[in-house]
Amino acid sequence: MKVLALVGSYRKGGIIDTAIDEILASAGEAGARTEKIYLIDRRIEFCTNCRTCTQAPGEQRGECIFDDDMNPILEAIAAADALVIGSPMNFGTVTAVMKRFIERLVCFACWPWGENAPTVRNPKKNKPAVIVASSAAPAVIARLATGQVKLLKKAAGLLGGKPVGVLFIGLAARKKQQAIGNRTRKKARVLGSKLVSRANH
Repeated sequence: MKVLALVGSYRKGGIIDTAIDEILASAGEAGARTEKIYLIDRRIEFCTNCRTCTQAPGEQRGECIFDDDMNPILEAIAAADALVIGSPMNFGTVTAVMKRFIERLVCFACWPWGENAPTVRNPKKNKPAVIVASSAAPAVIARLATGQVKLLKKAAGLLGGKPVGVLFIGLAARKKQQAIGNRTRKKARVLGSKLVSRANH
């Protein structure tokens, strides 16, 4: 089986990246193949809300007008058995690069002109997923005061993911180069093995 991670952080080697590495390492030890995609390294155009990708009916995702790296990313996600989606908090929500990616997931909706609201093309959620988030604020306060985790869960759902755990790291900006703590590391490794276990059943 394969676990694919999407990293929406601007800092390689930072808190989100390190936490995801621990999840993937644990999943690898449990027998999974792993892959990590840094969104900052991929060319993802802004969604212009033209809704071209939402017009054709059917379960297959719609085709975007842009020829960029989004389609290869979505193909890699489709081929994976489990997902990890991570982003630090910027201005109360996910980073701009993660938001850009999420907005392009409109291709998973069918919304012909004249219809009042979109419908999800394929509502099946058969991939276990783990959400990783961080904030400069304490974790409890940040989760209650923002919709960051809810947004990441919604994105996971559009990608066929069913969240089986959330790793939310609070007080993540106390140092310029901050490492994750042992408690966070242990939880990340538990979530990694949980992904493999859920994907194999």
